[in-house]
Amino acid sequence: MGIRSFAAELLLPASLQARRDKPPSQASVGATGQPAAATFASLSALLGYLGKADHKKILEAYRFADEAHLGQYRASGEPYITHPLAVASLVAEWRLDAQAVMAALMHDAMEDCGITKPELIERFGAPTAELVDGLTKLDKLQFSTREEGQAESFRKMLLAMARDVRVILIKLADRLHNMRTVAAMAPPKRVRIARETLDIYAPIAHRLGLNLIYRELQELSFEHLHPWRHAALTKAVARARGTRRDIVERVRLDVERAYASAKLKVQVSGREKTVFSIYRKMREKHAGFAQVSDIFGFRILAPSLLECYGALGVLHQLYKPVPGRFKDYIAIPKPNGYQSLHTTLVSPLGTAVEFQVRTETMHAVADSGIAAHWLYKHIPSATAVPRMRPSAWVRCG
Repeated sequence: MGIRSFAAELLLPASLQARRDKPPSQASVGATGQPAAATFASLSALLGYLGKADHKKILEAYRFADEAHLGQYRASGEPYITHPLAVASLVAEWRLDAQAVMAALMHDAMEDCGITKPELIERFGAPTAELVDGLTKLDKLQFSTREEGQAESFRKMLLAMARDVRVILIKLADRLHNMRTVAAMAPPKRVRIARETLDIYAPIAHRLGLNLIYRELQELSFEHLHPWRHAALTKAVARARGTRRDIVERVRLDVERAYASAKLKVQVSGREKTVFSIYRKMREKHAGFAQVSDIFGFRILAPSLLECYGALGVLHQLYKPVPGRFKDYIAIPKPNGYQSLHTTLVSPLGTAVEFQVRTETMHAVADSGIAAHWLYKHIPSATAVPRMRPSAWVRCG
């Protein structure tokens, strides 16, 4: 049964009746040429944490959104429904509730398709309609200046308007997918969206502790605002990765041997600064790429909080710490909930190497921030996750 057949089973609101008898169009086909139902299947695969009743509601919201956006296309030429599906998938990865996933699927329905709030309330309930309405109001705000004070005021306005933090999370997912696909837009619009993302949305993601999204938004913005600089630095990092491979490997082996000798079971992994963070450091220090030493670092995941400090002690016995470069964010977490021990050590070859030490739970919170509030509701063993009310997390910073 095709997408239009699915939609035909449902009672459509009056605002959609005019579209009801249109012939099938490309809106029934995904970017790969496969039916859009296959795209919904990818979202459905992420919903295992929800019950069958929620699955049914989300499928209904998908059918509704698919019909609402029938005949609409993105700048890339893809059917518009591919965008709400991608946003909903990001929201599902954070394990937000069914209302949030439904709102993500319908987040453009009021603004772009003439759907009214009463229609959504009648069909999907007031909580979901409120989320969609909140997203619609955020979209109507216009940011038109780069002045830093204005950007901060705008961020505060966004956070204040979103009485439910899920609105901000859906909005960030929306912006992330838009940035991932912004290359299809005309250069002036691409630059405007990238600037707005770097000034407004990336700082909000950081404030909420969504570090994976924060870094990706920064990186994508930088790539589209300064494509030549981004390309040049990307090549420089790739070259440095090759020339410093022996140094990184030696440090890794030294660290693993030290922990084995101390009988500490930890996970050691290498990490690399993003191109944007290197660029920012170069600007702050008025330095060239060659003067930025801590491009590569290591992350140590320990089984427990006490073992984090034990792991730190092993590192300080192995290499000499750099004075003034130790931070204890476990004892004093950052306002957005981030916890970790940071230290910079001097390797045997004289290079500065940065280490982060934390538990696996702290690592998950470091990447997911406020989203961990939902992520760990579904994992009984994760009682150690710092609990902060979403409203308090939004006010923090």
